[in-house]
Amino acid sequence: MKAPERKIIPGGEDLVQRSSLYQEFLAEREEILRHKWIESEKLGYDIGFERALLDWIRNHRDKWRSARRDAPDEPIRFPGANKMIARKRSNTRPPSIRRKK
Repeated sequence: MKAPERKIIPGGEDLVQRSSLYQEFLAEREEILRHKWIESEKLGYDIGFERALLDWIRNHRDKWRSARRDAPDEPIRFPGANKMIARKRSNTRPPSIRRKK
């Protein structure tokens, strides 16, 4: 059986990259990778993505999503940049390195 052909839409990849769903996926993936790193450091060995994913889903995803949903839109300063870029605030940093209000 042959796989169905994908239709190529001019500029379609750019559309996917800019979609809010894709951006949410990337933010969640980044948070899981951060969780993997933290837990691996605690245990002294790499716990692997699957274990980190399951642990993060069970213990952290609901709080992370509600915090992202409730976060007000605010400009974010990027290190080394002189200009401010308006974006929705992302609570993807661990509490120890979040900006203080």
